[in-house]
Amino acid sequence: MAKKAAIKIDKEKAGQTVKAVWPILKKTYPNAKCALDHKNPLQLLIATILSAQCTDVRVNIVTKTLFKKYKTAADWAKAPLEEIEQDIKSTGFYRNKAFNIKSACNKIVDEHNGKVPDNMEQLLELNGVGRKTANVLLGNAFDTPGIVCDTHVLRLSRRLALSANTHDAVKLEFDLMEIVPEKNWTLFSHLIVFHGRNICKARKPDCANCPIKNHCPAADNPKRW
Repeated sequence: MAKKAAIKIDKEKAGQTVKAVWPILKKTYPNAKCALDHKNPLQLLIATILSAQCTDVRVNIVTKTLFKKYKTAADWAKAPLEEIEQDIKSTGFYRNKAFNIKSACNKIVDEHNGKVPDNMEQLLELNGVGRKTANVLLGNAFDTPGIVCDTHVLRLSRRLALSANTHDAVKLEFDLMEIVPEKNWTLFSHLIVFHGRNICKARKPDCANCPIKNHCPAADNPKRW
């Protein structure tokens, strides 16, 4: 496979691109939101851990039953690891996910009175939680702006020339924080994910029908990006 060409980033131009595509994406995807079904921070934490290497659709099918059985962090903490593994098996990588869920819930019970912490520092201390998962929780459960750098955000940030760090989610997150207004961080992530799933797909982007193609450097030759 041919190596992708290096991107030269003009931060000022990247900021202008964000300003240009923001209203278009908001109009195109008025219902953009977190795709994981949840009713509280704990449910979102569990669903996000389960979503690793698994589709959101599959996770939502599994959690529909799962959240009726496990209602509190204590329920997860007390459950035998083998039982959790069987309950989440269809999401893949179930042994690792079960261990992380049980360990995280043990810490939540022991150190946070059974409540999922609402800040980055304490979230990162939980098993199975990296900055991406923490930002999902902050932005969608605690109304604290956060940029979620999943595969869609990585890919589209490259194609839109928003950052040169599109193979490093943490570096990309901090790059985007500089050019996206803080109040828009969470919704910006959702809009990019929706656009990545519907139009700007990895293998075959639909550039002909892309509403932001006039602002996209990759529109004429997406394979190069």
